[in-house]
Amino acid sequence: MIRIYNTLSQQKEEFQPIEPGKVRMYVCGMTVYDYCHLGHARVLVAFDVITRYLRHSGYDVQYVRNITDIDDKILRRADENGEVYSDLTKRMIKAMHEDEAKLGVLSPTEEPCATEYINDIVAMIHKLVSGGHAYAAGNGDVYFSVESYSDYGKLSKKKLEDLVAGARVDVQEAKRSPADFVLWKAAKEGEVSWPSPWGDGRPGWHIECSAMSNRCLGETFDIHGGGPDLLFPHHENEIAQSECANGHTFVNTWMHAGAIRVNKEKMSKSLGNFFTIREIFEKYAPEVVRYFLVSSHYRSQVDYSEENLAEAGRTLTRLYHALRGLVPAKNVAETEHDQRFAEAMNDDFNTAGAIAVLHAVANEINLDRREGRDEKANQQAAVLVRLGGILGLLQQDPEAYFQADTGGELSADDIEAMIQARADARKQKDFAEADRIRDALADKGIILDDSREGTSWRRG
Repeated sequence: MIRIYNTLSQQKEEFQPIEPGKVRMYVCGMTVYDYCHLGHARVLVAFDVITRYLRHSGYDVQYVRNITDIDDKILRRADENGEVYSDLTKRMIKAMHEDEAKLGVLSPTEEPCATEYINDIVAMIHKLVSGGHAYAAGNGDVYFSVESYSDYGKLSKKKLEDLVAGARVDVQEAKRSPADFVLWKAAKEGEVSWPSPWGDGRPGWHIECSAMSNRCLGETFDIHGGGPDLLFPHHENEIAQSECANGHTFVNTWMHAGAIRVNKEKMSKSLGNFFTIREIFEKYAPEVVRYFLVSSHYRSQVDYSEENLAEAGRTLTRLYHALRGLVPAKNVAETEHDQRFAEAMNDDFNTAGAIAVLHAVANEINLDRREGRDEKANQQAAVLVRLGGILGLLQQDPEAYFQADTGGELSADDIEAMIQARADARKQKDFAEADRIRDALADKGIILDDSREGTSWRRG
């Protein structure tokens, strides 16, 4: 039985989907005005692993991850760039798909864009206005009345009176209460807009997710996830407007990934410690980045540093070393390792515990190889690849992993030519030249492994 930490109840609960054997999950995706950063990668990878494991466990998972393609940030960035907002969003969506593919993130079942669901958004706002939960203000905006929902704050544990008391004095005068939030924004002169009963405008951010999840997954679904910064106000507001519109529970289980810190500080552009995924890929292989993210529990805070990434590379390399030169056996039955892996993952998707199982398998492989048990080593290799695949790891050919071009000075062809020159020198008993070539390769981060079968190489 899978147990999941529910942010709403603040405890682990046995997971019981609404429909047996089927999981309906919605995760808040990107606002596409810039390239994905490491925080986005954390969420993408975390819920990719969760989806993979649920499917491995026999569930039919309908995974919906939205795209916010209309927003103040998008309009500002497009204006700064001197381009049409839709050209910006198309470019950033394409970049996002490229980045997530490199990270081994599987495509969601559905990927709705907010601008494709304007009719659904308008219909939900109309429902809220008709039910007395929202109102059209004098400035042309439509606001949700937080006071109309008695359970406001149940996710974040914030009290409405504290929010109102702590609000700035210069709040929008059009609001009835400082805690009210916008559902529909009246269009400014020349701004992209859509027609509505309240005038031309565009949707607020919170109502987009409520309308899209409602359309794709129904009025109540199993899991809603996202990054740590979305718990309040975004997810709190989603609950309020969805439950007021539909009259019943919105989501059963709420899940939030942990934050990314950089050298023990919050990642932010103002601190100069903000990294896009693409910038990180310039120095580290995508699978190393994925391993770094997966090796910590999805709810834990992850500290990004050069040393931590380098260590992730070293430990992933040890796993691939165990597989090197082996041919994983076919149709290997479930082992104790599979059971231990499942125990870890059933406990709120404990990937750190699951990774420990991978290393235990690798240790057994290495022991089998040392003692000449080649058949058993191949069987264990199949287990390692099988379990690694659930985490989105260890699916490359080991040689491809070791020889992947990371943008270094030497291409694979260059390296092979130098290895051949070294072999020729050794045949001619010119060991000084052979050592010189080996050292020259080492200086470029190329490590040679000599064996009876010949010389293999890897990037260090």
